[in-house]
Amino acid sequence: MKKHVTSDQRARKLGWGASLATLAGLVALDASIDESVAVLTVLFALAPLIACAVLPARWTAVVAALALLAGIASGTWNDSTGTAQYYVRILDIALVGGAAVLIAAVRVHREERYSQLAQIAEVAQRAILPVLPASSGGMDISARYASAVRGALVGGDLYDCYHEGDVTRLLIGDVRGKGIQGVEQAARVIRAFRQAAASKQTLLDVVEDMDAYLTPFFDDEEFVTALLLEPVGTDRLALVSAGHPPALVLHRSGELEAVEIPQGLPLGTGLPVTFTTTELTWEPGDRVLLYTDGLSEARDSSGEFLDLTCLSGALGAPDALDRVLLAVQRHVDGGTLGDDLALVLLEHQPA
Repeated sequence: MKKHVTSDQRARKLGWGASLATLAGLVALDASIDESVAVLTVLFALAPLIACAVLPARWTAVVAALALLAGIASGTWNDSTGTAQYYVRILDIALVGGAAVLIAAVRVHREERYSQLAQIAEVAQRAILPVLPASSGGMDISARYASAVRGALVGGDLYDCYHEGDVTRLLIGDVRGKGIQGVEQAARVIRAFRQAAASKQTLLDVVEDMDAYLTPFFDDEEFVTALLLEPVGTDRLALVSAGHPPALVLHRSGELEAVEIPQGLPLGTGLPVTFTTTELTWEPGDRVLLYTDGLSEARDSSGEFLDLTCLSGALGAPDALDRVLLAVQRHVDGGTLGDDLALVLLEHQPA
């Protein structure tokens, strides 16, 4: 079985190799040149300085000790043993080596602290963005999320699913803003959806309740677009849009259709708004893609938007969402998303 090598292990091997090669090269050079030209003994301290950048304190100490021993031995080929300059050079190597060990210890402590904070942040982010059920309400459900912020798992895009008994309600949304503020507001939108979806009779009531709940928390420049969906019977879907991009339906025939429904205002604006429920007929085998504008507004280097009609092949595949993400990454400049992207795929289960 092939042994897996982590990036930390590779870095340590590189650190070992670089520090020992530096020390060996300096020793060889110091021994080969005439003392009247130069004495390179003090440069032996470069080896532990290189080691402290990637190696832990104990291994940095080993490199520092080797550098010190090399410095002590240098007196034999420099004919300087016992001179004042000789002891100054040895003291220099010892002091720099000790400082390198201290630096390595501080670095490792900070890395461990950062790792703990990163783990806590990851757990917190995953708690904000829930795991959707694999199936509910006669639908197979899958989801993907790609953050535009490097090192982040989630951002201002969101999705959620409420299901109890024969009621299943789904939400996908996009909060205006990114970073920590976007994550905070996304969590608030999910909370509003969960409490409304569990208590309101219709999907329209859910949207109106969410709007009323979120408005006091949003300032004049904050809002969230949202699309809510609920199966009605066995062959219909009810949808309500709050300024969100329309859903895409892939029929069994392979035809890809954008569901045109009335676009209400985004939630949380505080403006008078009337939402409208639209019902869509779908058949077993049909697929519905809910997405945020990280898909519809993905641009290439020339500013051209991604053509969503080209996604029919990807949406028909077993690994549909992975293929959609790949198509977006291939389209955008440098493969880097300019906005967060959330995807939810629903497939009508056969009776």
